[in-house]
Amino acid sequence: MKICYFGIYKANYNRNKVLMKGLTENNVDILECNSQKQGVIKYFDLIKKHWKIRKDYDVMIVGFPGWQCMILARFLTRKKIIFDAFFSIYDAMVCDRQSIKKGSWKAGYFWLLDWLSCRLADKILLDTNEHIKYFVDEFGNKKDKFVKVLIGTDENKFHPIFGVSESKTDEDDKIIVEFHGSFIPIQGIQYIIQAAKKLEKYSNIKFVIIGSGQKYSEMMKLFHEISPTNLILTGRVSDKELLDHIGHADICLGIFGNSSRRERVIPNKIYEVIAMKKALITTDTPAIRELFTDRKDIILCRAVDSQDLADKILELAKNKNLRNEIANNVYEVFKNNCLSKIIVKDMLDECSMEIIPK
Repeated sequence: MKICYFGIYKANYNRNKVLMKGLTENNVDILECNSQKQGVIKYFDLIKKHWKIRKDYDVMIVGFPGWQCMILARFLTRKKIIFDAFFSIYDAMVCDRQSIKKGSWKAGYFWLLDWLSCRLADKILLDTNEHIKYFVDEFGNKKDKFVKVLIGTDENKFHPIFGVSESKTDEDDKIIVEFHGSFIPIQGIQYIIQAAKKLEKYSNIKFVIIGSGQKYSEMMKLFHEISPTNLILTGRVSDKELLDHIGHADICLGIFGNSSRRERVIPNKIYEVIAMKKALITTDTPAIRELFTDRKDIILCRAVDSQDLADKILELAKNKNLRNEIANNVYEVFKNNCLSKIIVKDMLDECSMEIIPK
């Protein structure tokens, strides 16, 4: 079988990297039809490249981000199209980040992009059942059009560096609590900063927050206002430095913000952390419970609640056996469910009856 991987996607972006790696591991040939040109030139570039391979593939996958390419994809082929929606651009920009005012013409444009892209696709890929439910309710799609495809991560890059007890000597009782991610509302970074302040009297617990973005200035202001002495904000770091920070962490943190989108997602960072065999704390949501079990392979806390977050961090910091148990169990979850080969095999199995040729 041959698949045309189509669009303006970046091949090194995690979602595309995982899908393409998984396709190769499942003996699928990939014909890339990709353009990184700017403006309308990219569409003419895609037309030219597609013309050369138009008879050579069986199914097209429109890679993320694909909203702006779906009309062209449907115009170019009558073959089946799998649209990797990944998430709703309307939900992300209007409801979560709130960078676009709800009810504005631009909000309407993003809603239309989501709606039309889904209408033009034969199958749509999303990462959780909660995400699928949102698309069905918001855009009026039929549920059987969707396929759940977990995000996963680059297993060659994110993997255990230390054993769960090997990252420190017996003399070193310091507990490192790590967070990395973009500074957008869903992350709830303010609650991490507040939790750090609440745990300031525990001199062995140290926090590191890695990243930047939309809310960076606001978070820096809060940081300077309450001045937790046990917290470092690094800004953006290199890939090597990020791996080192996660590798030496005892506890890693997920998302804690006040956003309806939080109920639907399992963020990239969570796959990165569990691939590196780390104990994880994140907000209790329906999407998270699709993959994880509280107190078996993850620790869940209440959203927008810095005290509950601080309590859960302190519990793990004081209980090495529980940290190791959570880390070991969550790594088994990753190996059994989140490897690229497994993710894509499940996708192909679900799609095969309807659109994948024998």
